[in-house]
Amino acid sequence: MSATAALLFADLLGVAVFAASGASAAVVKRLDLFGVCFVGFVAALGGGIVRDLVVDQAPPLAFDDWRYAVVAALTAVAVFFFHPQLARLRRVVVVLDAAGLALFTVTGTLVALRAGVPPVGACLLGMIAAIGGGVARDLLLGEIPIVLRREIYAVAALAGAVLVMALYRADQTGWPMVGAGVLVFAIRLVALRRNWNATPTPDDRPKLPA
Repeated sequence: MSATAALLFADLLGVAVFAASGASAAVVKRLDLFGVCFVGFVAALGGGIVRDLVVDQAPPLAFDDWRYAVVAALTAVAVFFFHPQLARLRRVVVVLDAAGLALFTVTGTLVALRAGVPPVGACLLGMIAAIGGGVARDLLLGEIPIVLRREIYAVAALAGAVLVMALYRADQTGWPMVGAGVLVFAIRLVALRRNWNATPTPDDRPKLPA
């Protein structure tokens, strides 16, 4: 498989995973079929659209390649009709979100590097591409985006993006890039399991009298 084909496969896999994450979260909120599909679409394609616009890919791949829309649509519809078979749906959302974060961290950083974006910018764009779909999903469902909470989320994506950039500059592609994705996935899930959190803002606001 060529590098371009591998990148496309990983990108489409990320679309499927984030579409499932968005659709599953929408099912938890008891949205109808259109709502589930819409949230799935936005979660799956939002981060990639931002990435493509930044690297001057016009139109973005989500609009230029029919496979992106089809994968997102089929995944969302499947989740809507088969969600009763998905036990503990909230846990499924968390795992799928971690997988999507990992996949889009790798593909987003690689796309940026191949487009000639400098290393620091490529790492930031990889992180933005990874967290964009989750942010859009949470906002649509009336939730505070995960990235704005204390959870280790964007940090995991940024760590993975830095590793992808280092591997790319060392001409280490293929399986090492898979390892970078696994690292992001592991950091996210272990952080949740161990309850690792970022330091919250000190609550030094004046107290109102009782």
